[in-house]
Amino acid sequence: MTTFDKREEAFEKKFSMDEEMRFKSVARRNRLFGQWVAEQLGLSGAARDAYAKEIVAIEIDGGEAAVVRRIAADLAAKGSTITAANIQAKLDEFLAVAVAQVKAGT
Repeated sequence: MTTFDKREEAFEKKFSMDEEMRFKSVARRNRLFGQWVAEQLGLSGAARDAYAKEIVAIEIDGGEAAVVRRIAADLAAKGSTITAANIQAKLDEFLAVAVAQVKAGT
């Protein structure tokens, strides 16, 4: 194996690890955020956890924009005045928490 091949293999491995970290972090963020939103909607216990799982699934199927649309609709249905910009800011906050948790292995 040449030095170039070793280097290429190392880059591929790093890319794979980075993508796995990103996926886990986004899924964790969505779970944490889903739980927070569920609490804003008055859900607790199993209902809160089920709602959070729905949010994780929405991200997988439709991306972050789908998550924001769903959350905005759910909150609006409950009379909340939280805007899409506020939702995006909260997502960013929860992403920082999720990345730290995934890196720490918790």
